[in-house]
Amino acid sequence: MITFLRLLLIAFYAFAGSYHFINPEFYADLIPDYLPYHSVINYASGLLEISLALGVALPKTRLVAVKGIIVLLILFVPSHVYFIQIGSCVESAFCVTPWVAWVRLLIVHPLLIFWAWTIRK
Repeated sequence: MITFLRLLLIAFYAFAGSYHFINPEFYADLIPDYLPYHSVINYASGLLEISLALGVALPKTRLVAVKGIIVLLILFVPSHVYFIQIGSCVESAFCVTPWVAWVRLLIVHPLLIFWAWTIRK
């Protein structure tokens, strides 16, 4: 089961990271206005997600990569809060009801952290 969860996590972050390059507009408006260099942040996030996914695939770098994913997820919290503050709707990405945005922040996000920690060995 852990192997399956690990492979799924690798695919999840490799796809999410790639999507920063395939469709950068999707993420652009999710970056809070108070942060500078939106394009740099967007592409750096994508590159980090891909790199960390690859790191999880290798036993020697897995623990460091998992910790990196957890740090990255924590760094994404301001974007989730910003999404809620702007009404849970971004034309270039998606719109959800506010409660879905809260569930995403308070339940899904911690579950992603737990998932990463679970496959660390």
